[in-house]
Amino acid sequence: MASSPAASIEAHFDGPEGTCALTYAPLDVQGIIQSVADDGAGATAVFIGTTRNSFKGERTSVHASGLVRRPTRAGKVVTRLDYQAYSKMAIKTMAKILRDAHERYSRSDHQTTESDTPASSLIRSAIHHRLGTVPVGEPSIVIAVSSPHRKEAFMACELILEEVKMKAQIWKREFYEGEKEQEAEWKANVGH
Repeated sequence: MASSPAASIEAHFDGPEGTCALTYAPLDVQGIIQSVADDGAGATAVFIGTTRNSFKGERTSVHASGLVRRPTRAGKVVTRLDYQAYSKMAIKTMAKILRDAHERYSRSDHQTTESDTPASSLIRSAIHHRLGTVPVGEPSIVIAVSSPHRKEAFMACELILEEVKMKAQIWKREFYEGEKEQEAEWKANVGH
């Protein structure tokens, strides 16, 4: 059996590029979106990652008669996810991801050439990730990015998500219906 990471602590970072948070509290999606709001933003891109009820093709449907589980090709019914993090490192990694995204998108394709000063393509960004138990249907991560233009907002939001999944020191443990809790395995938060 895989050993589990040490207990996580909540962490928060607020910098010029935006905010990062690791929290046990349910994520306030509207509050996170509002935290990147700016009158100069023509676009706000948002990604909300939620705990789904299936792994490898099994799904749960709700019908008038109750819950119906339909397996498709060796799938499993997910009952919940548990997230842990090496919080001190993860929050620093998340902050660096924001800084790097803001540096990467430092000039908008829409900027006029007459301007002496390069326009920022991103205004403000936020990454909020849950710790602890996240039931099916609840957000485990919310990323919001404001920008003068939609293209940069979408591109930065996706970049930030992929970088968090690849680099942040966050692990998840998937629990499946019909399996003992001690059989649940910790997985790196990469590619899921």
